Amino acid sequence: MKKNPFRAAHYLLNAHRLSQLPDDTGAEIAFAGRSNAGKSSALNTICDQQGLARTSKTPGRTQQLVVFPLDETHRLIDLPGYGYAKVPESMREHWRGVIDAYLRTRDSLKGLVLVMDSRHPLREFDRQMLGFANATGRNSLCLLTKADKLTRSESLRTLGEVRKELESIAPGAQAQLFSSSKKTGVDEARATLAHWLFEANGE
Repeated sequence: MKKNPFRAAHYLLNAHRLSQLPDDTGAEIAFAGRSNAGKSSALNTICDQQGLARTSKTPGRTQQLVVFPLDETHRLIDLPGYGYAKVPESMREHWRGVIDAYLRTRDSLKGLVLVMDSRHPLREFDRQMLGFANATGRNSLCLLTKADKLTRSESLRTLGEVRKELESIAPGAQAQLFSSSKKTGVDEARATLAHWLFEANGE
């Protein structure tokens, strides 16, 4: 396997409905998180590509499921940012329905990366997503982003608190510190995701 298989990621399409996604075969990992948690930056950093996922000072720019194939059978899926996007309530309801159906029915989904601001982890949406991933038997990894905004002692305390709470919300879920600007935790995240996509499937 290539040293960083995620560098091969490239944009394929935006899907407004599940029927627009690629065939439900192979293996894929989904990225989810509140609109201001640094999800696009984390995805770009993991893939070592500056402009793969759109980043913006206006939260909520990802308003559809964005598909980034690595090759013909492996994909990353960027789910709509949730939280502060200034969109009609009808659109928010649509997103919720699509994300729910995606997590519940997508056979090729091997894991969920939940991006959380390390200064404000485990908000209600995060808990719901983790609980759902746990209930459906999905792997899940919490990236505690913007860790560079905390002191070392603060970041380690936060990580410990999150891991302890995960034991009751989603046993088996992983959590780690991450910083796109300082590259903290990038290799660790890549290793986990590569395991889900490739090694866990016998590749």
